[in-house]
Amino acid sequence: MRLVLSVAAVGLTALAAAAADGKKPNVIVFLSDDVGYGEYGFQGNKSIPTPNIDSIAKNGVRFTAGYVAATYCSPCRAGLMTGRYPTRFGHEFNEGGGTGIGKGPVPFGLPLTEKTFADRMKELGYATCAVGKWHLGGGEKYLPMARGFDEFYGTVANTPFFNPPNFVDSRKAPTVTPVKDDTFYTTDAYGERAADWVGKQKGKPFFLYLPFNAQHAPLQATEKYLARFPKLEGDRKTFAAMMSAMDDAVGKVLGKVKEMGEEENTLVFFFSDNGGPTKSTTSGNGPLRGFKATTLEGGTRVPFCAQWKGVIPAGTTFDHPIQNLDLLPTAVVAAGGKIDPSWKLDGVDLLPHLTGKVKDPPHPVLYWRFGPQWAIRKGDFKLVASTIDGVNKVLLYNLKDDIGETKDLSDAMPDKAKELKADWDKWSGEQMAPLWVPMKKKAKDDEGEG
Repeated sequence: MRLVLSVAAVGLTALAAAAADGKKPNVIVFLSDDVGYGEYGFQGNKSIPTPNIDSIAKNGVRFTAGYVAATYCSPCRAGLMTGRYPTRFGHEFNEGGGTGIGKGPVPFGLPLTEKTFADRMKELGYATCAVGKWHLGGGEKYLPMARGFDEFYGTVANTPFFNPPNFVDSRKAPTVTPVKDDTFYTTDAYGERAADWVGKQKGKPFFLYLPFNAQHAPLQATEKYLARFPKLEGDRKTFAAMMSAMDDAVGKVLGKVKEMGEEENTLVFFFSDNGGPTKSTTSGNGPLRGFKATTLEGGTRVPFCAQWKGVIPAGTTFDHPIQNLDLLPTAVVAAGGKIDPSWKLDGVDLLPHLTGKVKDPPHPVLYWRFGPQWAIRKGDFKLVASTIDGVNKVLLYNLKDDIGETKDLSDAMPDKAKELKADWDKWSGEQMAPLWVPMKKKAKDDEGEG
């Protein structure tokens, strides 16, 4: 962890002042789709400018060990929306034709037993809005409007970027209505609607959740963005154009926040839902081995940053592991709420760690389970079984010295491997069996359908 303590003290003072005057911070969560660890300017990518997204890290903190609790689209979102490991309530996979522990087909969607991020914020007096890709159920009881969001503008699940068929605009109707407009491009539309909604929230704290479908396949972009990358070709050119569109959309929202004079009263998070599916979209995972839908670092460690001007020290780097489950408790506490132990959250409030008040790591241990694949990170050590190496081959790595997971230490450190396996077994035994399982299909070496 690299934080300047004198600056951190300023953050603590600002946080105390905000609490004293009773003003609750706005909260914005940007989520990109299938963007690997090696993308974005703040992660070192020089070929695709992303100045608006990079500004979040510049004005706040970059998490070098930012993880997601699942390596696939829907389970990641289930974890974000609940602050709990999605395996705790059976949300281990995307929707599929197979069935899990229920008798007969189990409806796909975030289980109705779970309260959402939006539910928690509404209870604290927040206006709430979701704009983008939902992917937590398409039935009436599972749509965002039934899960704590005042408004929803986006797609039920994965979608083409042009003329999306599974679109909902709750301002017009609470039902799915296909978009039939050749000038409509999801990323542009999301930036415009999100900025419009933010601009209407005056005098009331707001929670905006903006999960882009970019950069998920299919790779599609408008000529406006393709023209920005004349030296690139093929899929990489389209990928870059899509990234640029997403950056513009983020800029629209951040610009509206600044225009409203709310920059220092807004907590902003930006991260990706899983590692990049390199072969299908070109998304790179930098020094990490593995990709989307694997439990290696390339599937679980993602670009991750946050800002809250005047509270989170600007331009800092945080090296301790954090994960997407932490956003809910961080926002709730920042909003003046308290975490009830009965919620059984796995996420923690990050602000005391980011302001220097707490020195200990937020998470001594992190866990993953994705079918036969699994992993545990305890301190710097990680024990992992993945489809890349064969799920029966359990490997041990020291991530401090080997971020690329190239040197297996299981033979050299059998006691450490045994310790981590026992810890993971105990945790896995506390998880729920999947509510549904995917249809069996031909194995792929690079999954991109989530």
